[in-house]
Amino acid sequence: MIRKRQYAALPFVKVRHGIKICLITSRETGRWIIPKGWPQRGMRPHKLAALEAYEEAGLKGQTARDAIGSFSYVKIMDDGSEAECDVTVYPMLVEEQAESWPEQAERKVNWVKLIKAIRMVDDEGLSKLLQNFTPPAA
Repeated sequence: MIRKRQYAALPFVKVRHGIKICLITSRETGRWIIPKGWPQRGMRPHKLAALEAYEEAGLKGQTARDAIGSFSYVKIMDDGSEAECDVTVYPMLVEEQAESWPEQAERKVNWVKLIKAIRMVDDEGLSKLLQNFTPPAA
């Protein structure tokens, strides 16, 4: 199986009693995930994560330069082959959500408390990353 790299944003907002996480659905399976994408030449990983958050959920904000962790999953590629994807995750403090964005018609977006996000994702690695997530100090 081939290995590939992806970069992801973990979008969050601070609320009165903790934080809320923005989850989106994948286009292929409808599973709850976080925005992520393939590397692009000349683009730093945290900037790519921010771009994916905008394209997939209309989110704008401050994305940390330092990753908070990573997880792996198996992706079914367009040709039917499988790839082991290693996803490096960057926290993103969301400041606004656009009224429209490129993939708006292709995905659902849901803001949920952290504890609910942990239950909604069915990827064990992402779930563990969420369980250990502490927002960076502002």
